[in-house]
Amino acid sequence: MPSNALQRLPVGSRVSIIRLRSLGDCVLTTPAIALLKAFRPDLAISVVVEDRFAPVFEGNPAIDEILSPSNLGIARWRPDLALNLHGGSTSSQLTFASRAKFRAGFEHFRFRALYNVRIPRAQKILGVDRKVHTAEHLASAMFFLGVPTREVPRASLFAESAPVAQPYAVIHPRASAPEKTWLAENFRAVAKRIQQEWNLEPVFIAGPGESLDEFDGFGCVLGAGLAEIKTLLAGASLFVGNDSGPAHMAAAFGLPVIVLFGPSDPIVWAPWKTESAVLASKADPIESISVSAVLNALANLSVGQVQ
Repeated sequence: MPSNALQRLPVGSRVSIIRLRSLGDCVLTTPAIALLKAFRPDLAISVVVEDRFAPVFEGNPAIDEILSPSNLGIARWRPDLALNLHGGSTSSQLTFASRAKFRAGFEHFRFRALYNVRIPRAQKILGVDRKVHTAEHLASAMFFLGVPTREVPRASLFAESAPVAQPYAVIHPRASAPEKTWLAENFRAVAKRIQQEWNLEPVFIAGPGESLDEFDGFGCVLGAGLAEIKTLLAGASLFVGNDSGPAHMAAAFGLPVIVLFGPSDPIVWAPWKTESAVLASKADPIESISVSAVLNALANLSVGQVQ
């Protein structure tokens, strides 16, 4: 069933991977890129991504170029294979503008006539009858293109951690929607116990335009770019937060991770390949997850070395 697209690419060919939107999706694309580069180290690989998410891919030795999502930019890069992992209208335009000999995208994408390599759903490629994690879904595209099927590795981010005066835990109390956001007072309660029982200094993070006013008295990093957040996470000992992009970044650095889920499906979006605890509210609001449940999960993670 695999296509022979990769086998038909000459040595030194160029591949553009189009990955627009979503911090978490960007992070979870890195295992697929690692699989491709390991199989064909001769390929030059570019990633087409919005500037705000570009730091996810910066410093990655498997990536040769990071391109802004411009029709002219991808055309000038002249890929031999353009792989669309997004599927929206803008990414479809970029795929067409690439003028690549091979234009690959999942067969359920819109504008499927653009693609001369149509990738089946992950379940068919992997030979499974279950929901698949996003990392598996994205990696399955590489397997269909010709990478030998193997275990999907952990996501990978690259950053130098800053010198640490005191071990710390990163806490991300924000999310993309209210129904995905645990109560601020609960995060404060967990932060206090992390200080007292695990001897970790809590550091709260939030993005541009958000607020951390409820966490006055704790360390706060507000509005930092992804490059700074990468550095912060690279030196951390623990991550606690809502289901969101920073949780996937923390997992990519191999941190012990606790993630609180509202309506999103943990099977699809759980931390990938790191020690973790997922607390899901299922049919109930996310507020139904108790502080004690989070603390019990924390007690079972391997953070004893900093106690």
